[in-house]
Amino acid sequence: MADRTPPLGVEQLRALVASGEIDTVVLAFPDMQGRLQGKRFAAPFFLDEVLEHGSEGCNYLLAVDTEMNTVDGYEMSSWDRGYGDFAMRPDLATLRRVPWNAGTALLIADLAWSDGAPVVAAPRQILRRQLDRLAERGYTAQVGTELEFIVFKDTYEQAWDRDYRGLTPANQYNVDYSVLGTGRIEPLLRRIRNDMTAAGLTVESAKGECNPGQHEIAFRYDDALVTCDQHAIYKTGAKEIAAQEGVSLTFMAKYNEREGNSCHIHLSLADADGRNAMAGEGPGGMSPVMRHFLAGQLAALRDFSLLYAPNVNSYKRFQPGSFAPTAVAWGYDNRTCALRVVGHGRSARFENRLPGGDVNPHLAVAGLVAAGLHGLEHGLELPDECAGNAYTAGYAQVPATLREAAELWENSPIAKAAFGDEVVAHYSNMARVELAAFDAAVTDWELRRSFERL
Repeated sequence: MADRTPPLGVEQLRALVASGEIDTVVLAFPDMQGRLQGKRFAAPFFLDEVLEHGSEGCNYLLAVDTEMNTVDGYEMSSWDRGYGDFAMRPDLATLRRVPWNAGTALLIADLAWSDGAPVVAAPRQILRRQLDRLAERGYTAQVGTELEFIVFKDTYEQAWDRDYRGLTPANQYNVDYSVLGTGRIEPLLRRIRNDMTAAGLTVESAKGECNPGQHEIAFRYDDALVTCDQHAIYKTGAKEIAAQEGVSLTFMAKYNEREGNSCHIHLSLADADGRNAMAGEGPGGMSPVMRHFLAGQLAALRDFSLLYAPNVNSYKRFQPGSFAPTAVAWGYDNRTCALRVVGHGRSARFENRLPGGDVNPHLAVAGLVAAGLHGLEHGLELPDECAGNAYTAGYAQVPATLREAAELWENSPIAKAAFGDEVVAHYSNMARVELAAFDAAVTDWELRRSFERL
């Protein structure tokens, strides 16, 4: 990855701690679900001890379900292995202030075992490995994520007490692109935008979306690892800011039967000279590199769906005519396709429209890079574009359920070649755990249909 100046330098941190402006440092890492897990340190202790030596965290943090229950089936961590620690090593390039928490700085950690070996199933390490493979071919990945959420006037505690039913959305109707609609909650949106800017992210815009209370804040693209780290920080920070403002917001892929929360991911490649390697003189202004890379996306799309749609709820977004894709197809500026080619010249790129707001960005981008490398390494040819409605054009379909996606992932030679058996097994088990929990649950739908009438 390219060298870059961190949002906050170590010497700046020392000065801020000495002056009393910073008293807390958060060291965290993205877990399997894309959440930040870690510790809050007293700032002087962090500078004296953790900065150089790192810290430790229980290795069950990469072997639990969404509710933090210990579960069986993980090779790296279990009761039989004693649930020991792994090392949390600070990545100083990620050091920044988080102004929504007073007196606080934050940085991301990489995970390693006691002998110094990387934890290969950690999401950040999975992405690093794919980016290293890409660098061997002379490219770096530039990535932007577009993350949607729904805002409710209820607090998180009120939402919990109501079992997340009967909540009041911040807007009562479709406010897609509506300036009036965003204006209704501009104090919240403005605070999120400004606090993220102060944390080192580059904000582009905010806009309304279709589902009542649904909005999107977009940030400028960056190097792949930087974007994914910032995505995780933003997602955590937006929830914390919402809680401080007495409201709640959700990034879940499909909150109700209306439009879901998407997370479209844009990716381009830069060569060693910083030029866009996807731009060329071929059809549509694409280079051969882009055509092979995009062909790889199509070839691996179904196998890698678990990385793009990791939860039971994720697959409920994929409905015809919903702007969420169902077809394994690509097209120029065609929002009915799973893969949309946009931009030209230095902005040439593609967009993967499968991920929802619940996606783990590190895993999803690792999947995009691995799929593209598969296309490059095998010289895959790109089929003709879809110029019409991909929903009705007879293309192969994206998986309809987490169960189908997990089976494809577990038996995929492309996944095993790109990620290795350990990573494939680890995330296969994650899917099995979620499916077992869902299969055992009695849903509101079942109660409404069955309590009296059956």
